[in-house]
Amino acid sequence: MSPRPGPRTLGTHRLAPEDAPSALARPQIRLHGDVDDRMFSLFREALERAEEGTADPVVLELTTFGGDADVARRMAGDLRLFGERAGKRLIFLGRTTVYSSGVTVMAAFPPADRWLSRETTLLIHGRSLAKTLELCGPLALERARVQAILSEIDAGLRLERDDFEQLVEGTGVGLAEVLERAPANWYLRAPEALARGLISGVI
Repeated sequence: MSPRPGPRTLGTHRLAPEDAPSALARPQIRLHGDVDDRMFSLFREALERAEEGTADPVVLELTTFGGDADVARRMAGDLRLFGERAGKRLIFLGRTTVYSSGVTVMAAFPPADRWLSRETTLLIHGRSLAKTLELCGPLALERARVQAILSEIDAGLRLERDDFEQLVEGTGVGLAEVLERAPANWYLRAPEALARGLISGVI
């Protein structure tokens, strides 16, 4: 275990990094696989059980190669609402691979409540678009079609920036660095993520 030193204040909690590992041994929410509608359904069921239960903190364990960015944003939003509504501390535990949309889920947790197993790798990258556009019609109509795609891209970039801001807030990584490195796929192993302040500890 290689936690960052020093106490942290989270709401009404004042904790030292060594307080978290005992809870990490018993995750209440375990998610593995693609971030998709199926995972979201399992996530919601587990989150509701956690809200009704007595466990505090609540640990979410995640292993994923990524998936649907919008599903990940919905999960992240629900996690933030859960913390506000239930008044319970949430802790993230990444295992083995936390890629792409998985990092969006991790970003819902403050850095002090993010942990990775030692063998874990993060992958930070931007949103992508797969679409074929064939132009064959009146120019006014085709211009409108092109503009619609540009608007879709711009909206995606705004969401991407919001997610990256959540990820780096309170860490040693700046937004400019993420925006520069994400298009080429930024892989970070757990010790590097710890050194950059993206997580609180490695187990």
